[in-house]
Order: sequence, then C-alpha cells, then structure tokens
Amino acid sequence: MLSDLTAHDLTDDELTGIGVLLLAAGLDTTTNVIALGTFALLQHPDQWAALRTDPDLVAPAVEELMRYLTVVPTLVRVALEDVELDGHPVKSGSTVVLASSAANRDPAKFTGPNTLDLRRNPVGHVGFGHGPHQCLGQQLARVELRVAFPALAARFPGLRLAGPADDIPLRERATVYGVTTFPVTW
Repeated sequence: MLSDLTAHDLTDDELTGIGVLLLAAGLDTTTNVIALGTFALLQHPDQWAALRTDPDLVAPAVEELMRYLTVVPTLVRVALEDVELDGHPVKSGSTVVLASSAANRDPAKFTGPNTLDLRRNPVGHVGFGHGPHQCLGQQLARVELRVAFPALAARFPGLRLAGPADDIPLRERATVYGVTTFPVTW
C-alpha cells in the first residue's frame, strides 16, 4: 500500500504519517484487543469456559469484547459547521471529544453494560467507530480475533493469571488502551 502511495503527490512527511497510522491502527489495536480480551476473559472464568467449549460463541464474543473493552476509548473531531447535538449547540471549529468507551457502556443502549456477557448481541457498539470514520480494517480485525481467541483456548486450556488482576498494569493514558505486561501461567 505504501509503495502504491509513493506514486502519488505525497510528501515524505505525509507518507510517514500514513505509515505510522497504519501500523498503530492495524497492529497496536489488534494486539491490545487480544491481550486485553484474554485478561478480561481470565477475570471472568465462566465466560472463558463458555468460549472454550462453544465454538459458535466466537463471533458474538469478539463483538462483545470490542464493546466491553473499547481499546480506542476516545476520538477527537472538529465540527465543520454549526450543529446541535442532543440540544447542545456545537460551533463550527469547535473540538468535539467522542467518548467511545462511555457510548459502549451506555445503559440506555446495553442492558448491564458493565457486565462481560459473550452471549450478548451488542449491535450498535462503536468499538470500530461509526459512520464515515469507522475502522477500515474492522473486517480483518474481526477475522484475526475470531482466529486468535479459539486458538489460544485450544492451545492453553488451563490458562490463568499468574498473579492478582489488580497487579496487572494497564495503559490507561495511552491512545490505545491495553495491558503493559500480562503474566500468565497454565
């Protein structure tokens, strides 16, 4: 893709920016969903057991993990024109922060939003964004996650945390939410 883009009238800085974006968006997010998703599943042994024993659960599990974890918790946009959102005026040029993690935990949208439920049908989650700004690689990410979690469960059926969950450091202030280190045993 980057090779094809060099044939266009882009500067080196623009090509570098695109390359960094593709690497972060395509690698950092997926690896963090796998690690953070595994961390969440190991904290909910009933959900981990359900995923291990029911192969049909993997597709809804991926959607629920995307909703529950929201590894890109906030996005920033600039209003291009004056608009009103839910009765609140937003002036052209204003910065708008979209709290995807809050939207994915909205009790008006999801029953028991703070509960991890792999049998939930989380239609309408915004784990991949929404509208014209939704993730271009979301279908590839779904395939990767649908392969990774069952493979992990099959290879390490006795997988468990190597210590208390509270001792796992999280990347809470990073652009992409995740775990810093993740010691496990089996």
